[in-house]
Amino acid sequence: MTPETRPNILFIVVDDCGYADLGCTGQTDYATPALDEFASEGVRFTQAYANAPLCTNTRVALITGRYQYRLPIGLVEPLRWSDRDAPEMGIPAGHPTLSVLLRDAGYRTALIGKWHLGYLTRYSPLKSGYNEFFGIMGGYTGYYTHLGDGGEHDLYEGETPVERHGYVTDMLSERAVAFVEAAAAAPQPYFLSLHYTAPHWPWSSPSVEAAARQREVGDKIIGIEGVEKIFYNLRFRDIDAERPPSKMR
Repeated sequence: MTPETRPNILFIVVDDCGYADLGCTGQTDYATPALDEFASEGVRFTQAYANAPLCTNTRVALITGRYQYRLPIGLVEPLRWSDRDAPEMGIPAGHPTLSVLLRDAGYRTALIGKWHLGYLTRYSPLKSGYNEFFGIMGGYTGYYTHLGDGGEHDLYEGETPVERHGYVTDMLSERAVAFVEAAAAAPQPYFLSLHYTAPHWPWSSPSVEAAARQREVGDKIIGIEGVEKIFYNLRFRDIDAERPPSKMR
């Protein structure tokens, strides 16, 4: 493959998506027309299995191309804030990864969204082949508060914590659109990992911000029958509403 024919790659991951959570796989409680359109235009793998049902393990396999159990971090289910300083709880900086291989092949690489493969200062997307990173280091962050595991602020630009105002799903989408529009004008191909935190806990949809912030801090709503499903469904509609520009298609 010549440099002129190398394709741009947009790799989208959503967090805690069940098989029947999309219209194209049988969901009837809500509609996901944009995601269904993607599915109709491409190839669907309906007889495949995920390598793991949890965050960290799945991501270890995706980024290394190996069974997650070959690395110590792939054995935790999942990586928690309390284990951040434990030995080998991250992707080693020198380990081959998809992003390293593509970067070394001349791609501009970026991760926008969730990392969850090791905490600073030993591990980060920038140490594993990504030229750029904007997102969440840990397993989750509040959609409005941006408070993650351990109650710590978790929103980063590169390896620097940043304060931003906004709903995380929207922020990630807007940043991805800006990246693609800028990268499309350059001759260098790009590899963009767009890893949403939605529909992962905490249960917050972009409704009333003040109420959402209260839920994220205290999570008073968990345990009320039926409410979890409502917020889960709303967050899937949030993802579906982020229709990509033509350059991302």
